[in-house]
Amino acid sequence: MLFLSAGALAQPDAGAKARDAALVDRVTWGATPSELARIRQMGAERYLRAQLHPSAQDALPAEVQQRIDALSISRVSDEAARATQLGMRQKAEKLPPDQKLKAMREARQFSIRRASEVSDRALWRALYSANQLQDQMAWFWMNHFNVDLGKGDAGVFLSQYEDRAIRPHALGKFRDLLSATMRAPAMLIYLDNTRNAAGRINENYARELMELHTLGVDGGYSQADVQELARILTGLGVGQQTEPPKVRPEWRAKVVQEGLFLFNPARHDFGEKQFLGHRIAGTGMPEVDEAARLLASNPATARHISRKLAVYFTGDSPPAALVEKMSKTFLATDGDIAATLGTLFDSPEFSASLQKGVFKDPVHYVYSSLRLAYDGMPPIRNPKPGIGMLKQLGQPLNQRLTPDGYPMSQSDWAGSGQMTARFEVASVIAGAPQRFYKEDGDSGPVELPRLPGLLKANAGNGLFAGLSPATREAIEQAKSTRNANIYLLASPEFMRR
Repeated sequence: MLFLSAGALAQPDAGAKARDAALVDRVTWGATPSELARIRQMGAERYLRAQLHPSAQDALPAEVQQRIDALSISRVSDEAARATQLGMRQKAEKLPPDQKLKAMREARQFSIRRASEVSDRALWRALYSANQLQDQMAWFWMNHFNVDLGKGDAGVFLSQYEDRAIRPHALGKFRDLLSATMRAPAMLIYLDNTRNAAGRINENYARELMELHTLGVDGGYSQADVQELARILTGLGVGQQTEPPKVRPEWRAKVVQEGLFLFNPARHDFGEKQFLGHRIAGTGMPEVDEAARLLASNPATARHISRKLAVYFTGDSPPAALVEKMSKTFLATDGDIAATLGTLFDSPEFSASLQKGVFKDPVHYVYSSLRLAYDGMPPIRNPKPGIGMLKQLGQPLNQRLTPDGYPMSQSDWAGSGQMTARFEVASVIAGAPQRFYKEDGDSGPVELPRLPGLLKANAGNGLFAGLSPATREAIEQAKSTRNANIYLLASPEFMRR
């Protein structure tokens, strides 16, 4: 690969370490001494190949896995949780008016509590997953195919949305990923396709599916394509029970039910459609699969997805030549995400971006700070403070109201108010680790080792080779290790990855 060219290998040891550290910082949620030791042991090429093609089973520390296994989203399936919620509502309907409202609120809170556990799980995975690139890409696609947990009952289905629709395909084929999101109850609720039926067309999902998820706003589609896609998507919705719906005998074979996803032919428009210049016969669910194929293989989708990936990994305004190279790989490999990323990582544009860095959005800032500060510490027991920090910085997980997902540009996250808030976050991470280890019911302090001086602990591994003299002087003159760590985590250099 290009970043392992002969010239790179001939660099002085310090330069090679700095380059490896920059690579690790980019493809993970944040470099740590442990992760840097891993790339030194494996070599950069093997390390990156392992990240692009991770093992099927992610290895988390036993204590972290036990805590994830103890969450209700691990013990109770989304299908069972949905049945519980519907039961709560049925009971509420029989209550007097003054009690009914409270009971309905409790059913609503049931959904919010499950969604909050998805956030807890996401933070634990980000901090401790060995498959760091896959975890980053899971978040990238969760943001690309954005769902707001507060819309309707979407929060009940958020766990399976991440673990069945997004994560298994995060480095796979884009078409498989797209098709999985089109069958995801959370998405169908969020973008109103549960209201889309023959004779009562709702275009919301169809429009966002083309504008945001695939072709892009300049993708060459027309309003007629939006209308035709909306007709194709009629009947896609959420089942309220495990038994198939009662439909006319000739439609029974056309019912598709996978968990809580339901294609109900009684709600589908079986008329012929003309979509993106292609005739699509009214066959039911096969129409949806054909639409997914047409969208995923369209050159406009290749450009839109490639550009968004390039922005994420190289910063604002990626060169057109890079996006074009990635687009060609995307089309030649049937939308292979890992192969498209391989073209990106193998490019001189990516190598150049390692020199200047990419500004961290809040999720990268919080995760990288926690990973660096608590590397070598016991796994954190309480993810809630970290989740609260993301909210404090304006990027709470799965709570972007609009379907475009959180923005990625530096200008969206580099304001003075954001920098002040990040200093406060750095102060808590460096100065109050007890918050991350005390759980409900804990009284008194938790026995913890002291945080080391982070600059000294990473001396010589290349991670902070680019610190400015002013930053280095401020850290070295700090009156305490705590203050030195705060200054490092709040430094301009640490704001970039």
